[in-house]
Amino acid sequence: MQLHPIIRENQEPLLNLTDSHSRIYSRSIYFEQQIPNSLQSIYLRQNAYERLVEALTLLPVEYSFIVYDGYRPIQVQQHLFQLFSEEIKGNHPDFSEEEILEETLKYVAFPSVDPTKTSPHLTGGAIDLTLGDLEGNPLDLGSVFDEMSVKSATRYYEHHPFENEEALKNRRLLYNCMTTVGFTNYSEEWWHFDYGNATWARRVNSGEAKYGAVESKIKAHQLKEYRYYESVY
Repeated sequence: MQLHPIIRENQEPLLNLTDSHSRIYSRSIYFEQQIPNSLQSIYLRQNAYERLVEALTLLPVEYSFIVYDGYRPIQVQQHLFQLFSEEIKGNHPDFSEEEILEETLKYVAFPSVDPTKTSPHLTGGAIDLTLGDLEGNPLDLGSVFDEMSVKSATRYYEHHPFENEEALKNRRLLYNCMTTVGFTNYSEEWWHFDYGNATWARRVNSGEAKYGAVESKIKAHQLKEYRYYESVY
């Protein structure tokens, strides 16, 4: 029995989403938060981007996508993991180290380029996004991006439908548009979707993934160059 998908890196390029489409707004949330080595622009693998555009055609014409994050350098992944871990430790002083780690892993992947446990965002095949209007204003999806709460779980409003009917409707719309074109959703985060990476491959029961980790050089929050890890094993 195969425990991990085989990663056969296809070397698809990373595409810059800035001004890529009139109904796709690129808002690099970690750059806005001034996180070291964060990227000012958002990047996705080529086919992941093409599928995002396809998903856009399934939205009502008065809706847009607001993308918060795509490809993420490992330095940013490391920073976020530490940040989330410290916040959880502060909020739960009674937690053991194991409980802190378990809770942290609900909201941020462990920073790793190991083919058996690559952080999804390191591949360029993971995307964090929400729905917006045509001016790029976010709609109500019931919790804010990166909120560490039970309300961030994708199906929270399926179990509490009268708590926020607008959020329930919008989550269903986002989920259905993205999964129809081939993305998969991370159940603890309504905003996170994967395509082509090992996380996606596990969810669709595929023995192969086509996106492995990408190593990059960042200067002044700009992507200067990148290379693909040797990921076939």
